[in-house]
Amino acid sequence: MNEKKDTYILGIESSCDETSFSIVKNGRENIATIIASQIDIHKDYGGVVPEIASRNHVKNITIVLEECLEKANMKMEQIDAIAITYGPGLIGSLLIGLEAAKTLSFIYNKPLIPVHHIAGHIYANSLVKELEFPLLAIVVSGGHTELIKMIDHYKFKKLGGTVDDAIGECYDKVARVIGLPYPGGPKLDKLAQKGQPTYKLPVPLKDDSYNFSFSGLKSAVINLVHNEEQRNREIKKEDLAASFEKSAVGSIVLKAKKAIKNEKVKHVILAGGVAANNKLRNEIIKLGNEMNVDISVPPMKYCTDNAAMIAAAGFYAYQAGRIADLSLNSKSSDKLS
Repeated sequence: MNEKKDTYILGIESSCDETSFSIVKNGRENIATIIASQIDIHKDYGGVVPEIASRNHVKNITIVLEECLEKANMKMEQIDAIAITYGPGLIGSLLIGLEAAKTLSFIYNKPLIPVHHIAGHIYANSLVKELEFPLLAIVVSGGHTELIKMIDHYKFKKLGGTVDDAIGECYDKVARVIGLPYPGGPKLDKLAQKGQPTYKLPVPLKDDSYNFSFSGLKSAVINLVHNEEQRNREIKKEDLAASFEKSAVGSIVLKAKKAIKNEKVKHVILAGGVAANNKLRNEIIKLGNEMNVDISVPPMKYCTDNAAMIAAAGFYAYQAGRIADLSLNSKSSDKLS
């Protein structure tokens, strides 16, 4: 009996300010990943500048590809298919990665697999632990806050999402109000660990839906800071950070708990950049123990944008026959399907 042939997927991620290539074996084993980050470039501007991000992708893309193949000790001829983030993201950044993927697909006659950025974040967890279904994915990032149910590979059902700001966006805005430099979210999380939640802030959107809202919480922090300054009272930044985090994370835990109970899921995973948040990771693990469900939190290296997650998702998309032709285009926004 012949052994099943291994499948090697080359993943490409360029949706924002990281240029990344990765080779993943059978959707589970990370053979090699290279990431060229632009954080040091954009921090002077207080956020990602799309034009600068695009120019740096152009500079980095062939170098990162060569480094990835060298690290894996592989040639393009050994790759079975190419997975590319087609969206959502910064359109200029996406297009550079997509054109690289199309070029490689054409030259080496390799199937081109379109991967939704959020599907990538979800499948980052498969690099650590096999996904069990039905599954609840808690998607938390700078642009997304969603609860996604999966009954099988590449079967996504959105239960709810944010009606305004995403959790990561809210973290960054509150960090700016407190006076923390870019990138603010991770710094606010670190500061919160030194404080106590002594400031009274609302837990947003406490209703029966699976939706989230963070703009009101952001406004509450801004008003609180303004009022304290008007009264010449010193803001205890670490306590305000802890208070904000308690409300923000509390909202996610509240909705996740409801979904676990009502949707009868076996496995809960964190996905997205905010999955690196210390408070959220601890609270979700605690929730899993309380409700007796398996919990997966990705290692820090798989929380931020990387091509390993795109290659992992690409493997399952490839298995499902999701192959695009060279007319594939990038999308700055798109539903997960």
